[in-house]
Amino acid sequence: MEYIEIEKGLIPYRFDISIADETFTFEVHYNPDYDFFTVDLSRDGEALVYGEKLVYGQTLFYDVQDNRFPKLPIVPYDQSEKSTAVTWEALGVSVFLYVWEDESDGEE
Repeated sequence: MEYIEIEKGLIPYRFDISIADETFTFEVHYNPDYDFFTVDLSRDGEALVYGEKLVYGQTLFYDVQDNRFPKLPIVPYDQSEKSTAVTWEALGVSVFLYVWEDESDGEE
């Protein structure tokens, strides 16, 4: 299973990524007061969403029915199931942004 690498030392930063043969731009932010991360998403220079909070076990952009968004689910998850939140200490250590290749795996 593939995951999206988040470079915490570069935050805030943006990067391009290919998901299901489509290129998207992610911009990652961190709120140190409340220990959470957000993502802005754009495609072809068009902003699609600002401030999508990374919530453990919840598919990013799950409430959007729009074909401009990634076709595969992206879920913050810890395969060891030791972490239950997307915090500074957990992200990139045990919690990763997994791209679920098999749609049935992303249904929780």
